[in-house]
Amino acid sequence: MNKTQPGSARVPFWLRWLVPVLLVITWLAIAGIGGPTFGRLDEVSSNDQASFLPAGAEATEVQDWQAKFRDTNEIPAVIVIESRSAFTPDQLGEVAALKGKLEAVGAGSTVIGPIPSEDAKAVQFVVPIDSAGEVKEVVQELRDEVQASAPEGMQTFVTGPAGLTADLVSAFAGIDGILLLAALSAVFVILLVVYRSLLLPIVVLFTSVFALCAAILLVFGMAKLGWIQLNGQSQGILSILVIGAATDYALLYVSRFREALTHTTNRTAAALTAWKNSWEPIVASGATVIIALLCLLFSDLNSNKALGPVAAAGILCSLFAALTLLPALLALLGRAAFWPFLPRLLPETEREPAIITGLEGQKGLWRATGSLVSRRPRTVWTASVLLLLVASAGVLQLKANGVPQTDVILTASNAVDGQDALARHFDAGTGSPVVIVANEAKAQEVLEQTKATDGVGDAYLLADGGVPIIAGAPAAPGAPAAPTAPAVRDGKVLINATLNFAADSNEAENVVVALRQELNKVDDGALVGGVTATALDTNTTAQRDLVTIIPVVLAVILVILMILLRSVLAPVLLVASVVLSYGAALGVSAYVFNNVFGFPGADATVPLFGFVFLVALGVDYNIFLMSRVREESLKHGTRPGILRGLGVTGGVITSAGVVLAATFAALGVIPIMFLVQLAFIVAFGVLLDTIVVRSLLVPALAYDIGPRIWWPSKLGRPETDAAARALPSAPEPEAAEAGIR
Repeated sequence: MNKTQPGSARVPFWLRWLVPVLLVITWLAIAGIGGPTFGRLDEVSSNDQASFLPAGAEATEVQDWQAKFRDTNEIPAVIVIESRSAFTPDQLGEVAALKGKLEAVGAGSTVIGPIPSEDAKAVQFVVPIDSAGEVKEVVQELRDEVQASAPEGMQTFVTGPAGLTADLVSAFAGIDGILLLAALSAVFVILLVVYRSLLLPIVVLFTSVFALCAAILLVFGMAKLGWIQLNGQSQGILSILVIGAATDYALLYVSRFREALTHTTNRTAAALTAWKNSWEPIVASGATVIIALLCLLFSDLNSNKALGPVAAAGILCSLFAALTLLPALLALLGRAAFWPFLPRLLPETEREPAIITGLEGQKGLWRATGSLVSRRPRTVWTASVLLLLVASAGVLQLKANGVPQTDVILTASNAVDGQDALARHFDAGTGSPVVIVANEAKAQEVLEQTKATDGVGDAYLLADGGVPIIAGAPAAPGAPAAPTAPAVRDGKVLINATLNFAADSNEAENVVVALRQELNKVDDGALVGGVTATALDTNTTAQRDLVTIIPVVLAVILVILMILLRSVLAPVLLVASVVLSYGAALGVSAYVFNNVFGFPGADATVPLFGFVFLVALGVDYNIFLMSRVREESLKHGTRPGILRGLGVTGGVITSAGVVLAATFAALGVIPIMFLVQLAFIVAFGVLLDTIVVRSLLVPALAYDIGPRIWWPSKLGRPETDAAARALPSAPEPEAAEAGIR
C-alpha cells in the first residue's frame, strides 16, 4: 500500500477554488478602477514651488504674506528677445506692439515692459501667470506668440519661475508611460532569466501591476481629500517602489512555494505552506519600509512630507498583493506556473537531508560562498568592512548643498537658455526678485538698508497690483500718474529687490543671508523671501532633516529587527552593516557624479532619500536572510543554520536585489537631476548590499560570532545550540566539508 504524500489529502472546495477565485476577482476589480485612475493623477498632482517649500521657513512665511497682497497666486514669466546687434527704432516699435498680444495670452494680466537692456541688444517683458492654472500650456502659448511676432532673426525665450516650472512639468511628462514601461520591461527580462518560465514572470508582473493600481487608487483618494500633497517627484518614485517591492516579495513567496511543491502534490497545500513560511519576513520587511518612510513626516520640507505617506501607501499595497493575489494565482496554477521546468516531487529521504555543516545539498556559487564563509569567516568579514570603509571615504566629495534651478533639468530647456540670456544683458536677478515683508512704520528704513546691501542692484516698494513705486519715474504721455503710496496689508508692506547675481546662484544666497542679518537690525519683523530665499531655506532644511530623521529611522528599524529575530546583538550588527553599505554607496556615487556625469552638485534631499530607501530596503534582504537563518538554526544549530540559510536564500535574494536595482535605475529615463542621482545611489547601493553585505559580510560575521549572535535569546545559549544540532559528535565544518569534497 502506497503512503499518502504529505499534504496530498483532499482540501475543501472552498479553500481549493472559492477563496483563490474570490481573491483574484477582488483584485481584478481593484485594477479595473485603479488602472484608469493612473491617467487622472494630474488632477491632484502639483509641481509648483509650494509643493516643495519648507513648511516653517522664512521664505514660506513671505509667500503667505504675498498672497494677501494679490487676488490670484501668480508667478512671473520673463520674456527675453535677444538680437546680435542693437535694436533699431523700428524693431523697438515692433517689439512694443507685442504687449497687447501677451496680455491676451496671459488672460488680461498686466504685462510689464518692454524693458530694453543697457546694451540695447535685448528687451524683456514680465507676464504674470496664474499658478493655479495650466502653467505649461500658457507658457507654450507665450513662446509660440513671441516666436511668431518677434522681428526676424532674433532669439526668443520664455523663462523666469513660470518658464522653469513649465519645462520641469514637461520633463516629468514621461512618468506616466516611459518610466513604467522601462521598469516593467527590465523586471520581465530579469524574471525570464531567473525562472526560465513563460508563465511565472507574467504572474509576478500581474501582482506588481495590480499592486500599483491599488496604490494609485489609494493615493488618488488621499490627495483628493487633501490628506497628502502629490507631486511629480513622489509620483515617479511611487511607481518604481511598488513595482520593485511587490516583485521582491513575490520572489520570496515563489521560492517558498517551489520548495513546498517538492514536498507535496497538492497545490493548495503548497500555497498555504509557502504562505505560513513567508508571511512573517514579508510583513516585517513591509513594516520596516513603511515605518521608515513615514518617518519623513518629521521633515519640515513639504516634498519630503508628501513622499512619506505616498510611498508608504505603495508598500502597503505591494505587501497585500504579495500575500493575497499571488498565493491565490499560484494556488490555482500549481506546478503549471513553472512550465516548462516543473519542480519535481522529491523522495521522502531527500526532503530533509541530514545537516552537519549546512552545505549539504547545495551546489555551485552558493556552496562555494558558504564554504568560503565557513573556512575563513574573520578574513571575509574584515575584508568586506575594509572595502566598504574605503568606498565610504568618497562621501567627503559629495556636494549635496543644492544645485541651481537651471541645472535641475538635464535636457534642452528654453527657460534655462533664457536665464543665460538674462544674465548677458540685464541684472542677473531680473525676473526673480528678492521679496521683503516689512512693517509699514519701518518701510523707508528697510528700503534704504536693502539698497545699501552689497549685491543688490535695485529695490522698490510695491503699490496695489504689484506696481513698483520708482521715485522720479515720469508717467508716459496719457498714462495715469505713477503710484506713490505702497500697498499695506495688516500693517505690512512689500519690497522687491533685484540682485546683481543669478537668482539660483550661491552668490545670490549669500546676499539673502546678509539681507536677513542687516534688515533684522532695522526692523525685527522684516522677512526675506523669494526664489533665492526659498532655495536657501530648502537646502538648510534638508540638511537639518538629515540629522533629525536618520536616528529615528535607525531606531525604528532596530526595534522591528529585535522583535523579528528575538535578539539584540544580531539586529545591532545588521543595522550597522546596512549603514556602512549606505556610506559606501554614497561615496561611490559622489565620485561618479563629480567625475563621470559631471554634475555641478546634488540636491540637498538626495542623501536623505538615498538613506531612507537604501537602509529600509537593505534591511529587507537581511530580514529575508536572517529570518531563514533563525529558522534553520532552530533545527540544526547556528553555524550550520547560517550556511544553509545563505544557500537556500542566495538565489532569490540576489534576484530580488537585481530586480530592485533595475527598477530604480529606470528612474534615470526622467531627465531630472534629482531622480537620476537617486536612481544611481539606490541601484548601486542595492547591488552592493546584495552582493557584499548580505552574501559575505553578514554571514561571515554571524558565523564568526556563532550562537552568541542571538543574545540574549535562548537560542544564543551554547546548550540550546547543541541541542538544536542534535549531533554531539558532528565534525567541524572544515573537516566535514573536506569529507564531502
